[in-house]
Amino acid sequence: MKALSNYDKFRKFFTESDFWEKIQKVARKAGIKISYAALLLYYVLRSPATPSSDRMKIIGALGYFILPVDLIPDYLPVIGFSDDLAALTWALYSVAKNITPEVKVQAQEQLGKWFKDYLPSDIEGLF
Repeated sequence: MKALSNYDKFRKFFTESDFWEKIQKVARKAGIKISYAALLLYYVLRSPATPSSDRMKIIGALGYFILPVDLIPDYLPVIGFSDDLAALTWALYSVAKNITPEVKVQAQEQLGKWFKDYLPSDIEGLF
């Protein structure tokens, strides 16, 4: 994960509008776990209690997620989002102390809009 932990170079790709455009476009294709990871990070980023050092990690990881051309192209079946998942997972573990019950509820409510039939067990064990 050395390359992904250098989040500074990916920060320039993050904007809130680009995040929403990308996640809404790929949520179903990327799957519930990647979507939940991205949403958790987004809502942690929005929390006023999140320290700026953690915000920078999140912005870098979400910037990588938004990046149109990344290590493994998203259009590849099965493995297309694996590098995105790695970047998001790295960031989640880095900022885990900021994932509050409120953040989880916000992410789960948004998931419910995209995945009408999802069950809590679908994301069980993911923070």
